Amino acid sequence: MTGARFPSLVSIVLLAMLAMLAGSAQAAGAASPATPPTATGAPRAQEWLQRMAEALATRNYRGVFEDRQGDKALSLRIVHRVRDGAVDERIATLDGSGREFIRRGGELFRYLPDHKLVQVEPSRDTSMLLTDLRRLDVSASGQYALQELPPTAQNGRPVRVLRVEPRDRYRYGYQIWIDEATAMPIRTQLLGARGEVLEQLLFTELSLPKAVPDEWLSATTDTTGFTWQRTAGVAAIPALNTRDASAWQAADLPPGFRMSVRSLQALPGSPQPVTQLVYTDGLASVSVFVEQGTTPVSVDKGAAAAARLGSASAYSTVVEGYRVTAVGEVPPDTLKAIAGSVMPGAGAASRGGGRRASGGLHGSRR
Repeated sequence: MTGARFPSLVSIVLLAMLAMLAGSAQAAGAASPATPPTATGAPRAQEWLQRMAEALATRNYRGVFEDRQGDKALSLRIVHRVRDGAVDERIATLDGSGREFIRRGGELFRYLPDHKLVQVEPSRDTSMLLTDLRRLDVSASGQYALQELPPTAQNGRPVRVLRVEPRDRYRYGYQIWIDEATAMPIRTQLLGARGEVLEQLLFTELSLPKAVPDEWLSATTDTTGFTWQRTAGVAAIPALNTRDASAWQAADLPPGFRMSVRSLQALPGSPQPVTQLVYTDGLASVSVFVEQGTTPVSVDKGAAAAARLGSASAYSTVVEGYRVTAVGEVPPDTLKAIAGSVMPGAGAASRGGGRRASGGLHGSRR
């Protein structure tokens, strides 16, 4: 997608994922105060994750945040509402492009004025995070170490600082600043293998309204003359006889990764539905797309391709004549290992750790 860079909710999802790893939080109401610390002193790192999980799962919030990657920064305005267990959200870029992204009523709307286009598709990310990741725990995955750093201040407010360290080279680390009074994450960093900051999210404005009216979640874009492009839901896509969604899987995964989603998806620009496989270690997540079709791609036509999507890398290769593309906020070697291991089910079961993929090239990070 050309034009203004937008994190496509990946960074916001990261905050929610970190919170969900703490375990399922008890509902406390959107306007209720944060759970007080334990009487014995400062909560442990795990307790702060639990408090953050509660805040993100129950609070309304409205603000402006900066997404910085290297020397490039993008400011965005966000409105987030939790009502009757449903999450609605609106994110608008503040770079003059007029782009808006609204998640409401089970659908995701992308307003792209520079293309005179509105894309509409089923909203899947929110429900996936709330059902799967809420029950997980950083220590239980065995792939990360969690620690609390010395308290500090952010914009004059006391904050707790948590660090999530990966135990190997297949995943990135994270650092989170949590406001003591509200338990809201006000700053987060994605960290590389040497501790370098790959991406930073920082709230420059943040409020917690008791109620969020519908108009705060409504698009401001004048769509006169726009093209509306609606993507069908998964249930509306028939499985193909030759390559159905259950036929593809990874034979050899990096430590700790497991499949969490396998389905057929309709993607904009693709004439055929694609198989989507999602692999996660409980924090990091990789989406793999296998291009479906009655005519497999030849190796010559399926040249390697690379892409950089915000802070994420992409790796594309050809496996048994089909285009396989992996995307995620993980090191490029992780994408290469997963994409090169994906193949039809029968072959994956017999192949074990071997690889039979051609022409891979990973995307580089900023």
